[in-house]
Amino acid sequence: MADVGEVLMSVLSTIRVPKPGDRVHKDECALSFSSPESEGGLYVCMNSFLGFGSQYVDRHHARTGQRAYLHITRTRKTKKEDENNSGSGHPPKKKPTRLAIGIEGGFDVEQELYEEDVKVVILPDKQEVTSEDLATMPDVVRERVSLSMTGILAADSVSHTLQVQQWDGEVRQESKHAADLKQLDNGVKIPPSGWRCEVCDLQENIWMNLTDGKVLCGRRYFDGSGGNNHALLHFQETRYPLAVKLGTITPDGADVYSYDEDDMVLDSKLPEHLAHFGIDMMTMEKTERTMTELEIAVNQRVGEWEVIQESGTTLKPLFGTGLTGMKNLGNSCYLNSVMQVLFTVPDFQSTYVSNIDKIIDEAPSDPTQDFKTQVAKLGYGLLSGDYSKPAPDPGDENGASEPRGDQIGIAPQMFKALVGRGHPEFSTNRQQDAQEFLLHFINMVERNCRSGSNPSEAFRFLVEEKIVCQQSQKAKYTQRVDYIVQLPVPMDQATNTEELQEAEHRREEGDSSAPTVRAQIPFSACMAALSEPEMLTDFWSSAVQAKTSATKTTRFASFPDHLVIQIKKFTFGLDWVPKKLDVSIDVPDTLDLSALRATGQQPGEELLPEVAPPPLMTPDVEVKAPVLDDSTVSQLCEMGFPLEACRKAVYYTGNTGIDAAMNWIMSHMDDPDFSAPLVLPGSSSGPGTTPTESLSEEHLATIVSMGFSRDQATKALRATSNVLDRAVDWIFSHLDDLESMDVSEGGRSAAESEGGRDPPPGPRVRDGPGKYELFAFISHMGTSTMCGHYVCHIKKDQQWVIFNDQKVCASEKPPKDLGYLYFYRRVVV
Repeated sequence: MADVGEVLMSVLSTIRVPKPGDRVHKDECALSFSSPESEGGLYVCMNSFLGFGSQYVDRHHARTGQRAYLHITRTRKTKKEDENNSGSGHPPKKKPTRLAIGIEGGFDVEQELYEEDVKVVILPDKQEVTSEDLATMPDVVRERVSLSMTGILAADSVSHTLQVQQWDGEVRQESKHAADLKQLDNGVKIPPSGWRCEVCDLQENIWMNLTDGKVLCGRRYFDGSGGNNHALLHFQETRYPLAVKLGTITPDGADVYSYDEDDMVLDSKLPEHLAHFGIDMMTMEKTERTMTELEIAVNQRVGEWEVIQESGTTLKPLFGTGLTGMKNLGNSCYLNSVMQVLFTVPDFQSTYVSNIDKIIDEAPSDPTQDFKTQVAKLGYGLLSGDYSKPAPDPGDENGASEPRGDQIGIAPQMFKALVGRGHPEFSTNRQQDAQEFLLHFINMVERNCRSGSNPSEAFRFLVEEKIVCQQSQKAKYTQRVDYIVQLPVPMDQATNTEELQEAEHRREEGDSSAPTVRAQIPFSACMAALSEPEMLTDFWSSAVQAKTSATKTTRFASFPDHLVIQIKKFTFGLDWVPKKLDVSIDVPDTLDLSALRATGQQPGEELLPEVAPPPLMTPDVEVKAPVLDDSTVSQLCEMGFPLEACRKAVYYTGNTGIDAAMNWIMSHMDDPDFSAPLVLPGSSSGPGTTPTESLSEEHLATIVSMGFSRDQATKALRATSNVLDRAVDWIFSHLDDLESMDVSEGGRSAAESEGGRDPPPGPRVRDGPGKYELFAFISHMGTSTMCGHYVCHIKKDQQWVIFNDQKVCASEKPPKDLGYLYFYRRVVV
């Protein structure tokens, strides 16, 4: 074997020193979830700074020829070693006093203490070079290698920067109303204690409006506690924006809420504003928990949400294949729950996990940025059982105690960074809607499966919409693609109405002991609401050439292999404030949707003529200004949405009213061009709208991979300003238009193509019997999708299992009536 110094000299030119901006992966393997704490440690390439576990470093060396790696291993110190290090040991953890992570007073980020061993390893012979060895080598070798080692160890790892290392939920902005707040000289003086709501006599969660001194109760929480919304209703009547929470006032400040800005705010003139109503801030003492303390309590008692997390019973921890927990990276429970469920679907297992060796062999030079590689890595991590092992107990030196529910598990940092990159929400550490993430991930799968199997086809189905003009009784049939059934919740069908009304009455009377009563909604009532015809009051009928009423009926044109049902618990009140319905629904274990199979055109049924409605543009060729319903646009603008977004909403919903336009806005708020000026198809004022404008080949390939022709993809992109997400929406809502295409707009005519006279292919969908069995559900706890916590229950080998981040346990009482997303698979008879 050659002298190690000579070997280092021969590879010296390949050893780099990290520069600012270099991505250093020193905490996680690019192809597995190995880390410096794993058996065998982590090997960091001293050229590319990619990290590899012991099972993959030889593969990287063979593929790239790189030989020099920094080998990092960490061994957890025992409790006794931790205490001996400082002489006095570590002080006990302090109770959090700030809604923050990684700063003084906030939640502790778990910082285990490790013994770290670092050395250079030269492949293929695994020759080791320690710091002591370097000291005896020539200056040129010692300096270059030492600088590289120091740079790698000093650099912030990619995973470290992606984690929530410092987050302060208490950072509040000065209210725009504070400086010039008008206060009424109405003679109101507020006593220093004994406050009650002026409407309902509640004595907790009491707020004083800083304009007129009204003392009213706060918002009602999702579980029925809190208040009766009287302070909010007062703002809606008066538009007086600022309120202070009585009981939180101290010489250091108080909780101030801006209803207009919809956030907790700072009021730099708070002493002056309080003095106006006779309150001396310097003599006040805190008697109620602040909003921060309430939120901290929620974060600390996540495990106390008893029903959904089954914390009322002792759950048996489970370990093994398919039973791997996932670390919460900071509000990532929505991602954890969705991915746990998806990798119980055979299509995702076969596409990614069964092919992991092939995917890794074909991975690009930087696999951390490759979608297929990272999805396969995640799937293998969840299913293999390699990481399904009990987490070490800090107080157990000999490993003699019973296994805890927490696992070592996996931390999907690379995966989360990749799937969230560029997305305004999923790239953050805020809580998200699990349903929105599911659709976002399916969209990414569609884009990245242009050839070969596409696992998202397991969820894809066709919906048939039948519209019947009530004046002519003629019908129109359209089809669209969907992945999720959104099930409405008819609150008026609750079976315990009397109990609900009694509890509501007691709360309004100020009875703090009033029980929390959850509405009991029959599943059959939800299905009836889904299947019943919807009345359209402003439908333009091509038969009568005028607007009239119509009914719309929705049915399944195909049944997918796996059916996802979303319970529409999250809705908007009359003031468009998001709220969550607290309901219990008797969701069944088996489901037969055969009666909802679409039947298509019936014998003797006449179809509406294929005549386009009057254009929303004036005949003036030069102006081409859309004629929009100004009143609807104004209503949307008053809700705070950008003017151009409101104009688009009205235009793309065909002037059919505020509800349709609002639905369009809520579905397109994440569009990159949401606030961009309205560009009409065929106009020359936007990119991608002229026949000669070049279209993105990547966008074309993505749409073609979904089963459409290149001509159809071209038309969709041109109709939507070359924006992929909008083009996909457009193509699925214009299937009838595509079927009648004779000549493409920039390619060969349909007649020139082989078989061109046949109907063009539509999206690939599977079909079969509409009978299903429940195999998983995702539950949400909290007041809205933007906060709270998600867990999932999955049926494995006839046993329900709860996946609560790193905890994986046998489920004793799966709360099937409280789920948010339900996953069914087809029953094969």
